[in-house]
Amino acid sequence: MADPIGRSIPRERKAQAELVTRRMPTIVTDAMRLLSMHKPLVGMIHLLPMAGSVRYDRKGVRSILDAAMRDLAALEDGGADAVMVENFGDAPYAKIAPRETIAMMTAVLRAVVEAASVPIGVNVLRNDGLAALSIAVATGASFIRVNVLAGVAFTDQGIVEGQARELHALRRDLGADVEVLADVHVKHAAHLTRLEEAAVDTERNRPDALIVSGIGTGYETRPEDLGTVKRTVTLPVFVGSGVRADCVEAYRDADGFIVGTTLKERGAIESPVDEKRVRALATAIAALRTAP
Repeated sequence: MADPIGRSIPRERKAQAELVTRRMPTIVTDAMRLLSMHKPLVGMIHLLPMAGSVRYDRKGVRSILDAAMRDLAALEDGGADAVMVENFGDAPYAKIAPRETIAMMTAVLRAVVEAASVPIGVNVLRNDGLAALSIAVATGASFIRVNVLAGVAFTDQGIVEGQARELHALRRDLGADVEVLADVHVKHAAHLTRLEEAAVDTERNRPDALIVSGIGTGYETRPEDLGTVKRTVTLPVFVGSGVRADCVEAYRDADGFIVGTTLKERGAIESPVDEKRVRALATAIAALRTAP
C-alpha cells in the first residue's frame, strides 16, 4: 500500500487505516430516521462547557465525554426514542460556534453515535446550522436542529439571521442525508412576526420538521401555540420545551417531543439525566400513541 505520492505505508498504519474506514459513518437506515417514528421522545444530552466557551475548564474532552455517555445510557435505558446532543454548557454563546468547539463536539458526537442504539441529532448553539450539519455528516448523526433557519430573531446574543440558503447548499454539496428540524419563534428571543407568519416562512425555507417551544429552556410550550402551527403548516411539528409526564396530554397533537430539563435529576437543568424520569415520560407518551 502506498500514500498519494508513492511512499510505502507500514503494515501497522495500513491496518489502522482499514479499521478507521470500517468504522466510518454508514448510510442512515429508515429505522434510524427520527421522522419515521410516531411521536418520538427526543432526550437531550447537554454537554459540559466545551473548548471555545468562556466556561471551559481546559481539562480536555474526557470529563465531557464521560458525562455525555452517562446521560446517553440513562436516556436509552429509560426509553427515549432518540437523543440530541447540544453544547448547552457553553453559555454565553457565540452566534457562530468557535472552531475549537466544533472540533470537540465532533469528537464527542462520534463516540456517542458509535455507542448509541437510537438516532442521534446535534444542535450547535447559538445558531450554527452549518456546523451542526458538518458534524452530523462526519459522525453519522441523522438529524440536526437549527434555531433560526429563516427570518430574524432578537436573541440574548443579539440579532440572529436565518441561514436557510447556506444550509441547503451545504447539504447538497455534502450529499447529506440528514433531517433538519427548525424552530418557529425560537426560545430566548423576541420576534417581529406573528407565530402564523413565522411558521409559513420557516416551512417555505424547506426544513423537514418544525419546533414550537416556550419562552425559554424548561418553560412550558403553550398548547394553543402548538395548535396554531399545526393548523398553519403541513410539516411535522415537535414540542421543544416544558414537556412533563403530568402535562403531556395537552400536547397530544404534537408529532414529537424534545425534552431536557424535566429528565434531569430533581428537574434541575445542570444535573445528570435521571433514568426514572425518562421512563415516566416515555410511558406517558406511549399512552398518547395508543389513545383513540
